[in-house]
Amino acid sequence: MKIQGSIALVTGANRGLGAAFVRALLAAGAAKVYAAARNPSDITASGVVPVRLDVTRPDQIDALVRELGDVNLLINNAGIGGSGPVLAAASIDALRQQFEVNAIGPLRMAQAFAPTLSASSESAIINVISALSWATLPGVTGTYSASKSAAWALSNAMRQELTAQGTEVLSLHVAFMDTDMARGVPGAKASPDEVAQMALTALEGGQSEVLADDVSRNVHAGLTAVPPLYLGMLG
Repeated sequence: MKIQGSIALVTGANRGLGAAFVRALLAAGAAKVYAAARNPSDITASGVVPVRLDVTRPDQIDALVRELGDVNLLINNAGIGGSGPVLAAASIDALRQQFEVNAIGPLRMAQAFAPTLSASSESAIINVISALSWATLPGVTGTYSASKSAAWALSNAMRQELTAQGTEVLSLHVAFMDTDMARGVPGAKASPDEVAQMALTALEGGQSEVLADDVSRNVHAGLTAVPPLYLGMLG
């Protein structure tokens, strides 16, 4: 999959990593970039085509598929955060909302755009996931981690099913980035521009998964540690 000359659709493109993907695509020579947001007026980047999209709205996804018949690179970046203990009463509603955006949203997009992607000789999907798909911060990220774990599993399933039509699927795992979502989180944070560039480079290199920072790499390595990190070593 080559970025130069590609026609990309980026969800959640109005800020943070989504906006960084837009910049990286333009710098790499993408022929066209559709920048999607719930409010297209929030898209301020020049040289892009703003489009309206709420990934929880099947009607908007269907309308976009009809309008954007030339897309060959889909970047599922839209997501929501949230924190709190899983035993709190509010966690059920938070879990539903996070699953709808973080897991079901990318799946809806992949289902809808798979026929469009199949029409291109080169096509790909990048799914933005998280280091927290493999671990939780006790009392803080239980529902968010659950939604991102589901997103990881679905991304792997997409890769398996889309291989037959020649569409590549790249899972991007990253911890805290210097974005609005992590504004109140202390400690080192990755640059969204560097993460976006890393993901595009990995896609061009034929990779299927990117661990974009030290935290993601350490958490991933902790899956096979003794005891495994996911049993609570982040606490």
